[in-house]
Amino acid sequence: MELKGKKILFLGDSITEGHGTSCEAARFTDIIAKNEGAECFNYGIGGTRLAYQTKPSENPRWDLCFLDRVDEMEDTADIVVVFGGTNDYGHGDAAIGCFEDRDPYTFYGAVHTLVTKLINKYPEAKLVFITPLHRFEEEHCTVKGGVAVCNTLKEYVEILREVLEYYSVPTLDLYRYGRMQPKVPVIMEKYMPDGLHPNDAGHIMLAESITAYLKQL
Repeated sequence: MELKGKKILFLGDSITEGHGTSCEAARFTDIIAKNEGAECFNYGIGGTRLAYQTKPSENPRWDLCFLDRVDEMEDTADIVVVFGGTNDYGHGDAAIGCFEDRDPYTFYGAVHTLVTKLINKYPEAKLVFITPLHRFEEEHCTVKGGVAVCNTLKEYVEILREVLEYYSVPTLDLYRYGRMQPKVPVIMEKYMPDGLHPNDAGHIMLAESITAYLKQL
């Protein structure tokens, strides 16, 4: 797909918002717009998640979940890109749930609900999801759905893959192929200094990967 002149909406969290970059122009969305001549809209809000929470977060901004923000996005688009899930793992309290769930208070249910909501709003657009990147901490124990559980980031990535395959939605797997693993010291230093958020150099890599993927659709 030629990206020049295309209207691309990016729904995401702090990585899409550009946390870790030196300025807005260094964000992958702005790089794609500049390099490809696309019209890119950045709907990234730091700390946000796909699933609803059972309790209010310590930072109210984190509760501006992806589902509700779809209503605030442009009404038309050629491409819609969703890049999230790392915060559901990192500090969300929603239960994992199961594939049959359609309850947005579970992660499975939230993914199902978000995909169908986007398909209904943008039936003619190309819908693409991006899996979370690796992060320095990928295993931890917390309380989800009122139960103490130990989860891994990979579990959330696999749920995204499973649900998106069901809907036949293209998925760019940056967990497998994103070229950024902060547990490798040189990678962390050059691309993800805090172990989670890509810096300017990391956003160049993101822009390259996302551009290449969108062009082959």
